[in-house]
Amino acid sequence: MLLFELINLRRGFSKYFRYVPALTPSLAREVYKIRHQVYCEDLKFEALRKDGEETDDYDRHSVYGLVQSISTGAFVGCARLILPNPENPDSLFPVETSCAKTIDRSICDPSKLPRKKVSEVSRLAVVSAFRRRKGEASQPAPIDDESFGSGNQPRFPYIPFALYFGCAALARRCGIDHVLVLTEERLSNHFR
Repeated sequence: MLLFELINLRRGFSKYFRYVPALTPSLAREVYKIRHQVYCEDLKFEALRKDGEETDDYDRHSVYGLVQSISTGAFVGCARLILPNPENPDSLFPVETSCAKTIDRSICDPSKLPRKKVSEVSRLAVVSAFRRRKGEASQPAPIDDESFGSGNQPRFPYIPFALYFGCAALARRCGIDHVLVLTEERLSNHFR
């Protein structure tokens, strides 16, 4: 990608959104609320919670990022970066347990990396009004070939990309060298 195109992407994103590291308890609660809305209410991947916040044990050692709408001030997306568990540094990350057989260890074998330098991006969530085009609000917000539109109608998935890049920045800030991310095969091949 040319530098000019990257600058245009930054301008396009900055016109509508801002990335906010969620480093306070109140911002973390905003993350949990978005996750509840997306994973529990919209997609029904998780059970509804009385407190309206979707959390799990990994949140005890995670940091987060949010994307905020410039026009409304509302938070419209979030992602978490799971850091090594300080109580059990050798414990596996979710992707290592749930997708152990699908990890291409010829590209990266997490078991051979120093555990204190590994993290995982997970629980990326985008509120339904910003997930996709009209009529696709009940679908997850993956990044795939269709996310970029076509030659006649190009588009760019600003929110998911901002969340992934934001997690990369958080990882760097936390001294992490390796980040595990679950992707679709088509996307992995597209960006190799």
